[in-house]
Amino acid sequence: MGASPMAESDWPPLTLDEIDDAVEIEWRSPRPLSTTARVRLAMGESVVVKRMAVALRDAAALGEEHAFTDHLRARGMPIPAVRSWLRGEFGYERYELGVGEDRYRGVFSWTPYLSVAHAASAGRMLARSHGAAEGFDAPERPPRPLTAALCVDPIATVERYAAARPAVAAFLTGRRWRDELSWPTVDIAELAPLWTHNDWHGTNLLWCGDEVGTVFDFGLANRTTAVFDLAVAIERFAVDWIALRDGGPAGVRADQLAAFLRAYREIRPLSPAERRALPQLFPLAHIAYELSEIDYFLAVVPRPNRENAEIAYRDYLVGHLHWAGSAAGRDFLALLGHLIK
Repeated sequence: MGASPMAESDWPPLTLDEIDDAVEIEWRSPRPLSTTARVRLAMGESVVVKRMAVALRDAAALGEEHAFTDHLRARGMPIPAVRSWLRGEFGYERYELGVGEDRYRGVFSWTPYLSVAHAASAGRMLARSHGAAEGFDAPERPPRPLTAALCVDPIATVERYAAARPAVAAFLTGRRWRDELSWPTVDIAELAPLWTHNDWHGTNLLWCGDEVGTVFDFGLANRTTAVFDLAVAIERFAVDWIALRDGGPAGVRADQLAAFLRAYREIRPLSPAERRALPQLFPLAHIAYELSEIDYFLAVVPRPNRENAEIAYRDYLVGHLHWAGSAAGRDFLALLGHLIK
């Protein structure tokens, strides 16, 4: 939540003793919310191992994610195969290596793509994922730390999450959150439910030149709608939230946004209801995730971090919504509506 995407990890480093047949740690991810490493096995194969606290992802949660990725993989999506196990207080996932280069290893999730070509390729692959997800009919996931969920009404979303997560309820006590998060409700009656990725960005894709070679990190996947997932994907790259947080203007990458949407719609055209809903859902794309991030910093990490919870609340949960209501935010929503006419 600070000035660098590579903060000190919340968790101890992964060790060889935790992984059967492991002989060498080849690379460690510097990202702090989980412990991930590329590991060489005794037979010479390299895999990616991800470790998370069971308080963050238990067997049921991992099962939800893997059932969805199995469905997508069977329908042609380039997603590495995975197996998981629990040991003590931790859950583990072991992934086959994906195809492509990790071009976004050292950047924030909320930053532009490296090129317009990358934005277009990401848009095409997102549209493919929405087509592949059809037919997967699991129910919505319950509120958990570090998860995403469809939000059409911020107040109702906060009430639901706080009722399920006591640390968030206690954190919000005494705050004017009902005033700070007041926003018009979005009507989604005409939108079909769909399981979606909900964290679509260059950091969760591997690249073969300008094309997406692999999709990974389905930890935020949930039953939402295709256009909500599209709003989340746009929220992740089209607005420079880091610059806004640091006191500058939130630069908008209109060129990348236009390319992303054009490429998406070439594969999966938007219905009239989706075109109406996209600008309305964009300001709400981050709400559920930021609540879950507050929960993570207060209830999951070994040492509760109230400072990070405050940043998640002030700069992201409230800050992003307030920007959407500003003159600059209204201009962005108008641009978004224009691009999908």
